[in-house]
This record gives sequence, structure tokens and C-alpha cells, in this order.
Amino acid sequence: CLSERYKSELPEEIPEVDAYFGVTDYKGVLNELGLDLKKELLGERLITTPKHFAYLKISEGCDNPCSFCAIPLMRGKHQSKPIEQILSEAEYLARNGAKELIIIAQDSTYYGLDLYGSRELAKLLKELTKVDGIEWIRLLYAFPAKFPEEILDVIAEEEKICKYIDIPFQHISDKVLKSMQRGITKRRTYELIELIRNKIPDVAIRTTLIVGYPEEGEEEFKELVDFVKDVKFDRLGVFTYSQEENTKAFDLGDPIPQKEKEERRHEILRIQKEISYWKNRERVGSRLKVLIDEEIDQKVYLGRTQWDAPEVDNGVIINSKWPLEPGKFYKVEIDDALEFDLLGTVR
Repeated sequence: CLSERYKSELPEEIPEVDAYFGVTDYKGVLNELGLDLKKELLGERLITTPKHFAYLKISEGCDNPCSFCAIPLMRGKHQSKPIEQILSEAEYLARNGAKELIIIAQDSTYYGLDLYGSRELAKLLKELTKVDGIEWIRLLYAFPAKFPEEILDVIAEEEKICKYIDIPFQHISDKVLKSMQRGITKRRTYELIELIRNKIPDVAIRTTLIVGYPEEGEEEFKELVDFVKDVKFDRLGVFTYSQEENTKAFDLGDPIPQKEKEERRHEILRIQKEISYWKNRERVGSRLKVLIDEEIDQKVYLGRTQWDAPEVDNGVIINSKWPLEPGKFYKVEIDDALEFDLLGTVR
């Protein structure tokens, strides 16, 4: 990303570097290494995660005009991968042991609009459920504006698709949302959350928020706090605003001190910790399907439910009388709850 964004400045600033490549400059990399362009670009995908789950990127770039975001400056306009290419990659991942596919993009709900003239995420999700060996399909980075509501029916109906949706709302104040150019209002945000929960019983909604944006005064921050308390998200992340060169928000300055930003972030996280504990307590006594990620101690394992993505969400700490195998699913009895984890047993 650095060399994509500052492609003209970096060679002058750091001339001792042999070569600079942008984010999709595969041709440049291969030429620099003296490799055959046609042959090497047909090579198989490198899997960098544990083999039982894999991230499946369905597009590159972003067309959204968010005022705070530098991604379009580095990744360019939205470019959807053809469905056939995505399915081929999914089949390859399944053959190599993947049980869970995690759909990613800068904006996953835009998928297909540039390629097919219409949003085709619902169709793509349905096609992915037909891939043998895949048991979970998880959707990340759904954009709230112009949200394609038909995907909710697919998520609700298809057993393989996790009842989970990651949708970064970023803020709730109309003043802040307008300045951020998010293309959505406070009222529509509440309507969308209600629609998701009505369409998909027992859904987990994950979101991310930004605190300390230049237009966020005390009143706007209070709106955000009330929003988190009211909606009670299942999973939530919070970032402090970072001023980025060449973005539309750059000229607004960075008037909120970093210390104040951190205090606001910690307040949101404190509220979310209480919400998460309350929601986890409701799971005690239930029996859940859990995917084992790793053994963390002798016959003690860390796994995830369908409501948890790797690394960013909650986990299930499992005691077992016999060895469990990472990458396999087990029925786990939930015995207790912590703020961000469940405690369970395989008997």
C-alpha cells in the first residue's frame, strides 16, 4: 500500500531500494524477477491461514466516497472477480482442507455491479454453498448504504452460511455520517439493523466504529454511546480517527486530542464488554457447534461458533476428556461465560 500510494515519492526518498511495486503489480514483480508472465500468473493460491479456514477475496478496490478513507487511493476502483473464478478458488481451498470460507472485499455488498450491472452477492453466496467440503461461509465487510436486502434471505435459508454479518456502521450521528459521506442516515441505520434481526433469527451483527472524527463533538459522541447501548451489537470494534493525506476529511484538521480519542474509545469498549458478557451468559447451558482452531494446553482447546470470525471475535475455551482435532467440528456444552469467551466441555 505504501509503494502504491507514494509511487513517485519513494524512489526519490529511498533510492537504495531495488524496486517498488503497487498492490496489484504482479506483472512488474514477475518481470523484475525474470519469470514467465503467462506461466507464473496461473500458479495456485498460497494459503497463509490454518488449512481449515481461508479468506476468499471476491473483489478489489472500492467506489465508496468515504471522506476519511485512503483505501481508494491505494486500491483503486471496485473490480469484482468473475463468479467462475471465485468458485474455482473456493473448490481449490476445499480440496486443501478448508471447512470455512470467509468472504472479504473492501465492500462485499457492491459485488457484481461493475461486472454484471447488478449486485450479485446473493447469487455468489448460493453458488458457494454448493462447494463440497465447505461447512461454513462467513460474510465480512458488508457496506450499509444501498445494502442489497436479498442477501438476508439467502443467509437465513442456507444452512452453510453463518448467521453472522459484519457491517461497519462507523457512526450514528447524522452530522458525522454526512461529513463522512457514508450515504446513510441514523434512521436508515436503525431500520437496517431491525430488518437484519427480523430476517435472520439468532443473527450476530458485528460492526466497527470510529471515534474522534473532526465533526464529533460531545453531543455526537453521546449519540454514539446511546446507539451502542440501544442496539447491543454482538461483536464490536472501535478505532480512533486517523487523519489521512489526500482524503476529503484531511482539510477538517485533527482537532480532537489523541488522549480524548482514546478515552472515547475505552468508554465504548467498556459498554461493549458488559453487553458481550450479558449475551454470553445467555448461551450458558446450550449445546453449540464449534470449530476447533488450536490446542492451547493439554486437552484444552480454542474454538469458535458460527457467530465468531477468527482473530477479531470471541472464542470458546474447551476442556475435553480426549484429544480433539483442530479443523474439526464438535458439539460443545457451554458451562460458563466470560466477557469475551465461552467456557465449554466436550464429554
